[in-house]
Amino acid sequence: MIRAEGLSKQFGDLVAVEGLDLHVEEGEIFGFLGPNGAGKTTTIRMLAALIAPSSGRAWVAGYALGEQDQQIRRHVGVLTEAPGLYEGLSAEQNLRFFGALYEVQGLQGQVERYLRMLGLWERRADPVSTFSRGMRQKLAIARALMHEPRVLFLDEPTSGLDPEAARLVRDFIAGLKGERRTIFLCTHNLNEAERLCDRIAIINTRLLALDTPAELRRKLYGRTVVFHLSAVLPEYLEQMKRHPFVRAVRAVDNKLVVDLDEPERRNPLLIRELVQAGAEIQFVGELRRSLEDVYLHLLRGVGN
Repeated sequence: MIRAEGLSKQFGDLVAVEGLDLHVEEGEIFGFLGPNGAGKTTTIRMLAALIAPSSGRAWVAGYALGEQDQQIRRHVGVLTEAPGLYEGLSAEQNLRFFGALYEVQGLQGQVERYLRMLGLWERRADPVSTFSRGMRQKLAIARALMHEPRVLFLDEPTSGLDPEAARLVRDFIAGLKGERRTIFLCTHNLNEAERLCDRIAIINTRLLALDTPAELRRKLYGRTVVFHLSAVLPEYLEQMKRHPFVRAVRAVDNKLVVDLDEPERRNPLLIRELVQAGAEIQFVGELRRSLEDVYLHLLRGVGN
């Protein structure tokens, strides 16, 4: 649904995005993460055919960037970090105005559908200037969806929202996946990205990594099993180290921490050997690295 090859953007001497290669599948929620100034918003603007790339190629919804920009704009919806609604108009008037620009068929029905879906129908006649930030964000999402785009670009959709409003927006985004929409999500909220996204790209001008959250963790850290014991003896560590599939083993208090692949397959053997060696196993768990760990590891690596 989205494909980029060597996509780059330069503003004078400043390189905003360099040689971006990525492929986003239809119906995927794709997370796009990076620090401020990493090129996330610039990438969205290029892919939405709002600004031209300096070099490289891209296709969105089957249309070629730079050749079929009008078709791209008709098939994408964009939520920017600053939505730019008309505050003097009501919620309903805002949606009718933008819907008319896109020549939306059955316009009034679409307006009602999305205002009801996002819990704004009872406030449809009120000026947007009276709306909270969360309400404005929901209205901006409704506006981005009015013309039923195949691809939705969301730039920090829950930024600055209170927990209740943020949860409503996240639930709404998750619900859109069932409609086979492709969602390109930029966010600084790593927990949100991990919960919502099928795959994640981490960018800092250049693409640093791209995969599922689970695979990103596995590639960087492998998997870590923690054996909680009544006591850890030196021979237990030596027993673990004999196995080629054990990457590392260490003792932390009364815990034996073992880095390895495929713990579902390897754990039974390790448990049997520990019991035979006299270990009293209280319970076994897996230490899960967070997406934040992966993100910070990759970004720190850029500066080294």
